Amino acid sequence: MQTLPTFDDVIAAARRLDGHAHRTPVLTSSTANTALGARVFFKCENFQRMGAFKFRGAFNAMAMLDAAQRKAGVVCFSSGNHAQAVALSGQLLGIATTILMPLDAPPLKVAATRGYVEAN
Repeated sequence: MQTLPTFDDVIAAARRLDGHAHRTPVLTSSTANTALGARVFFKCENFQRMGAFKFRGAFNAMAMLDAAQRKAGVVCFSSGNHAQAVALSGQLLGIATTILMPLDAPPLKVAATRGYVEAN
């Protein structure tokens, strides 16, 4: 049975990400607020490394790998953001990555992922 993350888990993840993930802004929009009749907040993870929140999860998971797991490397299958997140995290952590992408993956995502893998 899997347990839910605790506050301590969140704090530990934040420590692992410190210095690696960007601190992205939280913004509001008066237009959105008026249209929805509420105050809406946008966490701008498009300003995150590689352009998506998935970097946080990939880096955190890979940073918790032990020495043997790091030596074995990481394999993932994704058509875009997760692929880039794993490739960049591998580059930063010195972990070999193998990224499998479907044939119809967007060419820009393929190119960005290759850039992170080749730099590793």
